[in-house]
Amino acid sequence: MAVDHHALTRQQFGDQAQAYLTSQVHAQGNDLLMLAQWLSDDADASVLDLGCGAGHASFVAAAACREVVAYDLSEKMLNVVREAAAERKLSHLSTVHGAAEELPFDKNTFEVVISRYSAHHWHDVPQAMREVKRVLKPGGKFILMDITSPGRPVLDIFLQTIEVLRDPSHVRNYSPAEWLQMAQQSGMSVQKLLTDRLVLEYNSWVERMKTPELLRSAIRYLQENSSHEVKQHFALCEDGSFTSDTIMFELRA
Repeated sequence: MAVDHHALTRQQFGDQAQAYLTSQVHAQGNDLLMLAQWLSDDADASVLDLGCGAGHASFVAAAACREVVAYDLSEKMLNVVREAAAERKLSHLSTVHGAAEELPFDKNTFEVVISRYSAHHWHDVPQAMREVKRVLKPGGKFILMDITSPGRPVLDIFLQTIEVLRDPSHVRNYSPAEWLQMAQQSGMSVQKLLTDRLVLEYNSWVERMKTPELLRSAIRYLQENSSHEVKQHFALCEDGSFTSDTIMFELRA
């Protein structure tokens, strides 16, 4: 039976919700520290965390802002967020279920929209960004953090292949140039843009998604037989660990 992309994403992430809450890659990072800085002047803001996952960016926003709505396609992820928010006594954090491409909010609802490590799963990023602009108040800001493609074909195809082998709900890691183009098309303007590198330990990376052994073998085969250029760029290690590029930007509506 065919499964649509949203159903596949819910299936992939629902059963891994708790693993994402405890994942060190997701629970900490320079981008979360930077997010806190970028939200430091938004104490009165209402914030939407788009594709909130286990809620790590939501919790950072809740420490800085008046109100946070954690929004995700997976109800199981939202259950984890609700439990963690209750433990942290974050009564101003609420959850809403839905897809990035069709937000159930009125026009001009939020001062800030944030999204972290989610956009590479979105079925239609340009549509999602149009929705972000619609729900933002005039002058509001959209802060996004994600893995990014290096932009060079030989590196890009390697990254997209190992990503989809690990997780069939993966759609695409976009290059900085692609993000800038989509930002322009959405009608929002770029205010800040940072790039960085993120080390991904192989075993925890595949365990988080319960990647089947056959597909783990395919990932390892590709890693071991890739070109020198690929191995060098991604700093491939003998155990399969590697380093990806990341992007963080702020757009204004």
